[in-house]
Amino acid sequence: MRTDVPRFEDIYREHSQRLFNLAWRMCGTRSDAEDVLQETFLLVYRKLPQFRGQSTMSTWLYRIAVNRCLDHLKSAGTRASRVAVDFDETRLLSASSPRSGLVIDKIDLERAIARLPDRARAAFLLHDVEGFQHNEIAEILGISEGTSKSQVHNARLRVRAELTAELRGVHDVR
Repeated sequence: MRTDVPRFEDIYREHSQRLFNLAWRMCGTRSDAEDVLQETFLLVYRKLPQFRGQSTMSTWLYRIAVNRCLDHLKSAGTRASRVAVDFDETRLLSASSPRSGLVIDKIDLERAIARLPDRARAAFLLHDVEGFQHNEIAEILGISEGTSKSQVHNARLRVRAELTAELRGVHDVR
């Protein structure tokens, strides 16, 4: 079967920005997010004729995007470059002006989210940022609804611990 190009273009226009934002938060860099988004939509283009509507279009798209993100994060090259970026960001932040003690900025939050284990980060972002329900997250990630709830809860605890440690000036919560 052939892909319906106008339908594909509509899907891209409607969902690409949200999927890009998810990929950026999952992968940590704009260039990685762009690569993942491109891989996602190439796969969507190929598989669109096979989409049967057993789930919503957004659930199907997010499942593909999250799987692409997780595959990308598993690659050795990505892991090595993330470690280098983390080191550089930490060094730059510690060399910058003193922190105000009570303010948690967006950079602190993004860094805390980036330190979450990959699957917990995916569940957390899908629920708390993208607004998916646990049953939808379970379908997207291929896990049970209870596992989704547990991963989101644990992710929140870790983010809270990271941010609390950041406020106290302690940098290693793991």
